[in-house]
Amino acid sequence: MSERFKVLGSMVLSMICWAFSFVWIKQAFLSFNPLTILVSRLIISATLLYIVLKLLKQLKPMQKQDFKWFILLAFFEPFLYFMGESFGLELVSSTIGAVIVSTIPLFAPITDKLFFKSRISWANILGIFVSFAGVLLLIFKGDFSLTAPLKGILLVFLAVLAALGHSVVLKKIPKGYNAVSIITYQNMVGIFFFLPLFLTYDLPTLSTIEVKTEAVIAVVLLAVFGSSLAFIFFVYGMRIIGITKANVFVNMIPVFTAVIAWWVLDEVLTVQMLVGIAIVISGVFVSQIKVRRRGF
Repeated sequence: MSERFKVLGSMVLSMICWAFSFVWIKQAFLSFNPLTILVSRLIISATLLYIVLKLLKQLKPMQKQDFKWFILLAFFEPFLYFMGESFGLELVSSTIGAVIVSTIPLFAPITDKLFFKSRISWANILGIFVSFAGVLLLIFKGDFSLTAPLKGILLVFLAVLAALGHSVVLKKIPKGYNAVSIITYQNMVGIFFFLPLFLTYDLPTLSTIEVKTEAVIAVVLLAVFGSSLAFIFFVYGMRIIGITKANVFVNMIPVFTAVIAWWVLDEVLTVQMLVGIAIVISGVFVSQIKVRRRGF
């Protein structure tokens, strides 16, 4: 019973952290370009996690045979995921970006089935489709036109594909690594994917930007919560309940993001969006019926 609540709690907390991330990225854009934001948040996150783990003596040494998995893990997240998310959010609103990310559960059962031969319950399937109905209400206007540029939508969908790849590779990481060690190594390796692009495109222009306090604070919050705590909570939960069930919680991100963006960024929150949010939440609960009945 206690483990069940720990898993549910960790998954919800990770979704809240990621929901805030969509807003913090918008605030960080007030001063910085996407690559600068990405490199800064990863350096802060990796350094912070490494220091804490060393002090607590909880850092699991990386084994030589596992290095290839951590390279692949970092390629999907943070590299591909953050590239798609950050550049996509330059073109779409925080809420729309979060809605697109929430489509991950639609594809997660397919990857789970293809790579791990996992069985999918009818509760999972029903919950996914109910949630997706809510997602559609948030994506489309009343005249069925898209609410954001196609380029921005495709970039955020790149983040969706990256998240699915990350979930698959994560299953290859041996159980001996704790969640915090995995995120620490993932972020450390991820820095080296971003550095060449940062040194080429963003570093030469850093001296010309106006650094605002709000943007700096947003980058720090992204590092601590978006690149550290959110992943720790999510990895902990997913390694217990599996890819499909864990990714259904991603449908909660646009719910939190819509409210936060309305509160912080004054983004419009319409009746149609509120209805969509309610449907998304319903889908999440439906998908977890079997979990609650039989436990994890």
